[in-house]
Amino acid sequence: MTAPRAVVVGVGNEYRHDDGIGPAVARHLEKLAIPGVLVELCDGEPTGLLDLWAGVELAIVIDAVLCEPQTPGRIWRTTVDALRGLTHAASSHALGIPDALPLGRALGKVPGELLVIAVEAERLDLGVGLSAPVAAALPEVTATVLTELARLGIRAPSAAD
Repeated sequence: MTAPRAVVVGVGNEYRHDDGIGPAVARHLEKLAIPGVLVELCDGEPTGLLDLWAGVELAIVIDAVLCEPQTPGRIWRTTVDALRGLTHAASSHALGIPDALPLGRALGKVPGELLVIAVEAERLDLGVGLSAPVAAALPEVTATVLTELARLGIRAPSAAD
């Protein structure tokens, strides 16, 4: 098996409503069996990401975020540097990612590029199922990931393959 060129990590907890958007997107992408792409789930522990993304060209992390004012379902394509200055959003996962990078650099476990796709959540309380606005964002989030992978020349196999 050859090493993956990219990794897509769905961060979140499916038992906290919209926090399940990362795992939902990851499961959809996993079914596409995209060559050269590793798709993984993560519970949100930033240091757990280090081994996943070490040495890949592109790491894409998908997570839910709460923002004020709230616009559930809005999609943010951002970088870790932009997250550092983000004062109007809160996530128990994505905002810990910048803290993992210095450790990753020290250990030589960083990707060539790290992209965060954050989806604004409506609710993160206990319970199963995405809210309607976040569920409606699922196809666009998936398309955003596929577009980013295509920049590297990585494409999902077509149905005719």
